[in-house]
Amino acid sequence: MDIAVIKFGGSSISDDSKLKNAAQKTISFLKKGKRVVVVLSAQGKTTDNLLKQAKDLASSPDKRELDMLLSVGEQIACSKLAILLKSWGYQTISLNGWQTGILTNDNYGEANIININTSRIWQELRKNQLVIVTGFQGVNQMNDITTLGRNGSDTTAVALAAALQQKICYIFTDVDGVYDKDPLQYTNARKLKYVTYDQMLKLAENGAEVLHDKCVSLAKEKKVQILVVSSFSNQRGSLVY
Repeated sequence: MDIAVIKFGGSSISDDSKLKNAAQKTISFLKKGKRVVVVLSAQGKTTDNLLKQAKDLASSPDKRELDMLLSVGEQIACSKLAILLKSWGYQTISLNGWQTGILTNDNYGEANIININTSRIWQELRKNQLVIVTGFQGVNQMNDITTLGRNGSDTTAVALAAALQQKICYIFTDVDGVYDKDPLQYTNARKLKYVTYDQMLKLAENGAEVLHDKCVSLAKEKKVQILVVSSFSNQRGSLVY
């Protein structure tokens, strides 16, 4: 089965117009004959807003309950995309972390993925469903919701690609690739067509926010290549390998 695992960041789906654009990008993979697993972040600043609401109530919110709260952003995004795609006539299902079989440790707020039971995803793909998965979250052995920390949806996407035995993971973002320096600050910033895992880790350590080091380390460990591409153009992106 030819599967595309693709991920859209929060800025790529921050409003309904951008969500429709992400839907069109998703459909383009279907038209190429692929089965598709989409991983979504929360829309725009949803997670930041939820965190603020929690801190308005308590200066140091309980970590378990905070994960329960923060996880809803991705669930909202996924259900909205599924509603949209179904209205366009595509067989689609949205799944959250526990439904997807993403098992983590107990480190609330910075959990690590221990295992992914992919049986539900395979079941849906065999029914020709387009599968949409909440990024950034899983469950621990007590079935408590956990979150994966900063850029956790990227980590989810790479982990799913590895679990589904796919060699590449597509990360759609608001930039058109990986640059040697911040293109918003430096006019001479150069886009890199190819970036090794170690180069990307160094860039991440130096403040590049395209991919988090946790995601890149997992990709290196699992030998999953990451193609970083723009959500808003068809320009060639950057391949992290």
